[in-house]
Amino acid sequence: MGIHYRKTMQELQLDLIRLQYGLRRRGQRLLVIFEGRDAAGKGGTIKAISESLDTRGYRIAALGKPGEREASEWYFQRYVAHLPCAGEIVLFDRSWYNRAVVEPAMGFCSKAEYRAFMDAVPAFEKLLTDDGIILLKYWLAVDQAEQEQRFAERASDPLKRWKLSPVDLTARQKYAEMGALRDAMIERTHTGNAPWFVVDFNDQKRGRINLIRHLLQQLPPHDEAAAAVKLPRLKGKPRLEHVTDKALWVADTL
Repeated sequence: MGIHYRKTMQELQLDLIRLQYGLRRRGQRLLVIFEGRDAAGKGGTIKAISESLDTRGYRIAALGKPGEREASEWYFQRYVAHLPCAGEIVLFDRSWYNRAVVEPAMGFCSKAEYRAFMDAVPAFEKLLTDDGIILLKYWLAVDQAEQEQRFAERASDPLKRWKLSPVDLTARQKYAEMGALRDAMIERTHTGNAPWFVVDFNDQKRGRINLIRHLLQQLPPHDEAAAAVKLPRLKGKPRLEHVTDKALWVADTL
């Protein structure tokens, strides 16, 4: 799938650039939520989507554990600060749905807090979509055997060990419980204005392609990304880079 994957991703990234131009031109706001099991492929998918986008037109929101002050706030408060403005894309690497699956499974919230969240989230999301935010919610699905294989790969690779948190290791034993919580979440929060879309991510490359294609299909058609640019001829000969001697050059080690 290597050559086909690279070619397909290049085509999709061109479409994503066109999408970004279209959103900017129309002043629309796009919010995409990525949820799923640990090691499902959320980070890699977000990287594939954002890789060729104009950095001034998108943001990635990957919030850590709330601090003492944040824990005392209205639950949605810290997420509201990351909502998109006109012409902007915001990609949530996990979201307020932590309270629907991870927090109750790990005992990080009370049963009362969980019930209050499940009651509130449909109304909260309706406020967002009624105000014009385009909200897409994706669950990246992966079987336990495949998840275990990815955990083992991360554990053996020094460049990937940072991806394994203590919560990830504990959650390994709660695969069925988290699946039941996910199903309850979808049952309660799958609405006409904010539906859930499930993508098979047992094959990560195939999953990325299917998700991005689906994302593009949810938005209005988009035109060419930008008009062709013709560079004017330079006046004079190209100059060498001369920097003041007060700066220190980094040694060339190659």
